[in-house]
Amino acid sequence: MKVWIKAILISLIVIAAIKISIYAATGIWQMGFAIQSESMKPNMQKGDLILIQSSQHTNIITYEDGKILDYRSFNDYGNLIAYYPYGNFNTIPIIHRAVYYVEAGEPMWVDGPAAPHAGYITKGDNPWTNPSFDQQGSISYNQPVKKEWVIGVARARIPYIGYFLSGMGGTVLMYSVIYAVIAGFLLRREKHKKVELI
Repeated sequence: MKVWIKAILISLIVIAAIKISIYAATGIWQMGFAIQSESMKPNMQKGDLILIQSSQHTNIITYEDGKILDYRSFNDYGNLIAYYPYGNFNTIPIIHRAVYYVEAGEPMWVDGPAAPHAGYITKGDNPWTNPSFDQQGSISYNQPVKKEWVIGVARARIPYIGYFLSGMGGTVLMYSVIYAVIAGFLLRREKHKKVELI
């Protein structure tokens, strides 16, 4: 069998193994999400790759509960959650801090409107770009984040990698690197076999 065909087959197996391992460890198929704005400074930077654990595999601790429990994540109380604004699964997810949870009919903030449904009130960590809750601005206007809109909880940050791995281009780049490494290994092995035969 030709080296390039072997490399493709082995690459497919390696990619499948990586995907299955990611799902087993985190509960989601996607490895992580790239930060695309300044909204989480100073705790996350634009271009960071954020590794996420499914909300089905962990509890979400809000900022308010984190203060009580003395639980911190990414240098502040509570968890950062990745969610689809308005439950729109075709949009880029937002990664912001879950500040507190409200039930339907409760005020979303002091003297604020009643929550149309239960959910999380969220906010970016950067006080300059995100001085108010997401629900007070255009990110998730008057819509607490429903539990079913939450993808998961941020667990780790890898600086700068998000620039390379975001979008379709990032996926192609990652698969190309895997293929190149495997093809290089196989070509080197073939060369050593030929040398041994001489």
